Amino acid sequence: MALSSKVEKNLGLLLQKGGLITADQWREVLAVYEAGGKDISLILEEQGLVSARELGIIAGMQHNVPFVDLKQQKIEPEALKLIPESMARRYNAIPVAVVEGALMVAMEDPWDLRALDDLTAQARMTVKPVESIPSDIREFIDHSYKVSSQIEQQISSIPKQAPKPNAVSRRVATDLAADTPVVRAVDMIVEQAVKDRASDVHIEAQEDRLRIRYRIDGILHDAMSLPLSVHLSLVSRVKILAGMNIADRRRPQDGQFSTAVEGKKVDIRVATSDTVHGEMVVLRILDKSFALLDLTELGFLPDPLQKYRGMLSAPFGMILLSGPTGSGKTTTLYSSVNQLNHDEQHIVTIEDPVEYRFNNINQIQVNPSAGITFANGLRALMRLDPDVILVGEIRDRETAEIAIQASLTGHIVMSSIHANDSVGALFRLLDLGIEPFLICSSIIGVVAQRMVRRVCNHCRRPVPGSLEEQAVYEREMGAKRTEFFYGQGCNFCANTGYRGRCGVFEILAMSEETRRMVLSGASAGTIRARALQEGMAPMLRDGMLKVKQSVTSPYEVLRNVYSIAQGS
Repeated sequence: MALSSKVEKNLGLLLQKGGLITADQWREVLAVYEAGGKDISLILEEQGLVSARELGIIAGMQHNVPFVDLKQQKIEPEALKLIPESMARRYNAIPVAVVEGALMVAMEDPWDLRALDDLTAQARMTVKPVESIPSDIREFIDHSYKVSSQIEQQISSIPKQAPKPNAVSRRVATDLAADTPVVRAVDMIVEQAVKDRASDVHIEAQEDRLRIRYRIDGILHDAMSLPLSVHLSLVSRVKILAGMNIADRRRPQDGQFSTAVEGKKVDIRVATSDTVHGEMVVLRILDKSFALLDLTELGFLPDPLQKYRGMLSAPFGMILLSGPTGSGKTTTLYSSVNQLNHDEQHIVTIEDPVEYRFNNINQIQVNPSAGITFANGLRALMRLDPDVILVGEIRDRETAEIAIQASLTGHIVMSSIHANDSVGALFRLLDLGIEPFLICSSIIGVVAQRMVRRVCNHCRRPVPGSLEEQAVYEREMGAKRTEFFYGQGCNFCANTGYRGRCGVFEILAMSEETRRMVLSGASAGTIRARALQEGMAPMLRDGMLKVKQSVTSPYEVLRNVYSIAQGS
């Protein structure tokens, strides 16, 4: 937190009186300050002497203004309307509420007279400044300013008579590519989705309205409702961006485009399909930062992580990631490949589609119309001298056979496969017609995974668990527990109680005994029981370990994992 010189002059005395630091510690801070010129507050935070919140309270005392914790303070929508987002970002100040005819504004620097004058003129009422943590202010500006009202303004400018589907002309396409209200509306919808950390945007024509929904942390939320008359224009604009045929509204289409949101490049994959009320469009937002996460950031606990890294260090063989759609398999594959990405290895991928593009990795896009399938692409890759091959998905016998042959000839092959758990992935290969001896010779291990939402760190509180939650926790962890952490809902998590997601994993390392059982035709239950004896932690236990660490809630684990684990 940046503090003024006036505050810094007496800061040491206040901190010492409050028992937050000693005189010796303050002298050391001053020495660092004089040597490097770094802000004193930053030095205090970096050395772990004083938290940002404590500094905010001290600064408020110095400024003779109250301190407001934005994590707990409700931000009123009517107050937000009084100050535009551009001005809020300029002064790092966010309007909080209207109190007794005055606008309460949380500010980084309540002594900035120019900012106060501008805010007062804009709001046309008295501004009452309060102190808050600057990083919190910036984050709440991102979360609080919604573009819904701006989109509605743009929508109101769009002609009510949309172009007829069978009369899409060059002029219409040109208008939709220019700076028109519909163009700005689409840009705002995407911008708000990125701000809200959405992974998907759903544009759905209903009987009486156009529904826009965002998928955030795996859950769909209604974002806005628009007049049905703008449906055709919005869809056409998206299709132009994605390079689709705007005249063809019956057949499903796929496309992709890139845009910039607040200076950050975002790739967006688009899919369309006709419904009884009109075309439905889904935009998948591909944020490269998620694909570059370290394995520890994905949610791997220390023991499973060590086991998985051991599998990645093998000289050759196949590693499979299993789970349903949306379970995070692709993210784990990318993170794994990035761990292996160095100058001594030639890494090649074949994907459908290529979601994220990386430097120093050669990526091939499946294109059936050009004769490039997973199977054909894999055959071509074998002649390119790869060390590591990533196959987006094993869908059929031919792809599985070629991938296995590649793993047996000195390559590391990584791929995803749809199966409920780790043992189920082996039986999925058997269902595809792969011989048991080939599975035993090639598979290094299988990772099954699901995604669970993280409990919001800002508003989590201990809450009595249901009898089912208590029983499952006791069974898996061998200890009784009656309370679990749940988010109560706050500004940071949009009152959902959850913010972000992490993986829940089950790692099956192929041992000699497991291979023998596969060759002998043992059942899935028998193989799973043996794997558990050898130390495999099932997804349910991995989830409950994360409950123990207050990372997630029992509800999330039971919702995503329990129904499968119970039946295994």
